[in-house]
Amino acid sequence: MNKTNLDSITVGGGCFWCTEAVFQEVKGVQTVISGYTGGNAPGKPTYREICSGLTGHAEVVKISYDPTIITLYDLLQIFMTTHDPTTLNRQGADVGTQYRSVIYYRDDYQKKIAENILADVAPLYENPIVTEVSPIGIFYEAEDYHQDYYKNNGSQGYCQVVINPKLAKLRKLHATKIK
Repeated sequence: MNKTNLDSITVGGGCFWCTEAVFQEVKGVQTVISGYTGGNAPGKPTYREICSGLTGHAEVVKISYDPTIITLYDLLQIFMTTHDPTTLNRQGADVGTQYRSVIYYRDDYQKKIAENILADVAPLYENPIVTEVSPIGIFYEAEDYHQDYYKNNGSQGYCQVVINPKLAKLRKLHATKIK
């Protein structure tokens, strides 16, 4: 992978442990960092503050990838088909604005691709898509114990019940894009 030509996109699709685990399996992805963005709380927020719902921040992952191996469109297609983009501020049992479905763009190109993918996947869902497309703000890296969560805790109950089905869906729908 050519580290000098990496690009990045930041997305939120519920609990960042799930989203991180999905993208760590995708060809062309070099790093996936769990964190927070999209709010307006002063200073670096803590997980506890995020969970209160008062910061306005979402749980997100910053995905660094090689666009010569995987396109932004393909990454966003994976994102939109491995979580439920039709539930407002909720993914499964996780409820609150910090679990919203959102794509944070850095420039007009990323915004256009995000808008295109929303339109392209809309027919796949019975309910309307509620995924936000918003400009990226300050990205705050989450605490160390949130990084590589599935890799470090794969046998934990949450991983088995919530993350494993998402990984199975990834492997089924996007088999050619798996490392």
